[in-house]
Amino acid sequence: QVQLTESGGGLVQPGGSLRLSCVVSGRIFNINNMDWYRQAPGKERELVSSITKSGITGYADSVKGRFTISRDNVKNTVYLQMNSLKPEDTAVYYCNSEVQATPLLVTVRYWGQGTQVTVSS
Repeated sequence: QVQLTESGGGLVQPGGSLRLSCVVSGRIFNINNMDWYRQAPGKERELVSSITKSGITGYADSVKGRFTISRDNVKNTVYLQMNSLKPEDTAVYYCNSEVQATPLLVTVRYWGQGTQVTVSS
């Protein structure tokens, strides 16, 4: 089976920084897109940032210029560097990855368990 494990969340003051990590483990043949989503209380889950296997990135307008996504294809890990954090960034952040477990299987999307990010003074 495939597991996604996030880490790096916590409490930070406005203007501060955090770095989230998500490790994909288990039976892995190939990982395509790796994404970060977030869900604030009372709101729908939204896509924050994504990165292809070749390193092409995309960002939600609300985080452009403040967040940076990157990945290490050897470690099967995706990162989200979050700078200049604002109270409205408070949410549970989820990792999502397209994983192909074996050459004969189709790609399946998996979710991590989420990590809480709270921006407050």
